[in-house]
Amino acid sequence: MTLDLSAVVLPDVDCTEFVTRIREAEDHGIERVWTFDHLAWSPQRDQDWFSMVPMLAAAFVSTTTVRLGPLVATPNFRHPVPFAKEIVTLDRMSHGRFELGIGAGTEGDDSYVLGEPAWSRKERTARFGEWTTVLLGALEEDRFSADGCYYSAHAARLLPACVQRPRVPVTVAATGPAGMRIAARHADRWVTNGAPGPVEDLESWLGTVCEHVRRFGAVAAEHAPGRRIRRTVLVGLANRSPLQSVQCYDDVVGRLEEAGVDDVCLPWPRTDGAGIPRAMLDEILGRHCPGHRAGAR
Repeated sequence: MTLDLSAVVLPDVDCTEFVTRIREAEDHGIERVWTFDHLAWSPQRDQDWFSMVPMLAAAFVSTTTVRLGPLVATPNFRHPVPFAKEIVTLDRMSHGRFELGIGAGTEGDDSYVLGEPAWSRKERTARFGEWTTVLLGALEEDRFSADGCYYSAHAARLLPACVQRPRVPVTVAATGPAGMRIAARHADRWVTNGAPGPVEDLESWLGTVCEHVRRFGAVAAEHAPGRRIRRTVLVGLANRSPLQSVQCYDDVVGRLEEAGVDDVCLPWPRTDGAGIPRAMLDEILGRHCPGHRAGAR
């Protein structure tokens, strides 16, 4: 398989266990590990859930090669200027290993916890476009100012700057046309996990994902001609079907590759049985990771 492989480790365990899982992924040859960024994740709203930034900080000082970041941060509860300062700090702590994943967010718990009125779909998309412009402007420019409808910055200075220049790599999650245009303009990677809401059967999910990939290819060709934006698909977290067997996994990944996908992102094994089954771990990783060592801790 030529597809790259990344992993997701949720911040729903204490810091020691979170770092242990990230170090394990690093030891197995995983190049990139993502975590979710929520105040409360709706599927686990009554369970432990920790803040992304300090969890990643702990993981960065306990690892040496793996790249880490949120999948994804959103405008739901983050203002772009102070968030940019946190990004620079994490990029400096990690000596340039931070990856920024961003998206418009959903209408879940994070969207109303601060007491703001619900945003319409149109307003959410408009906010995301403005939020992205301010966030990336603050990361790229020495002194950044903007006066928007939703977000403003006045002579924002982030000293020191990111280690990675002109800024950290950006992954944008988007399934609608407006979000895809934002990804085409700004992203190094684009990511989808299929249709929102309840998971359909495997064939329907694959059809949805492949259609997203096709549509994004068309948008990128129009708005970013000549620039290669990698396509990533999150597999196996909401829809466990692709991980029911190695044969099923190979079939799913083969079809994604044919559709033009560059990377698959899998949930790392968990004590609750979710994620990559331990019995399949070495076989799956051996297909993707040149640095994988069977039986690594």
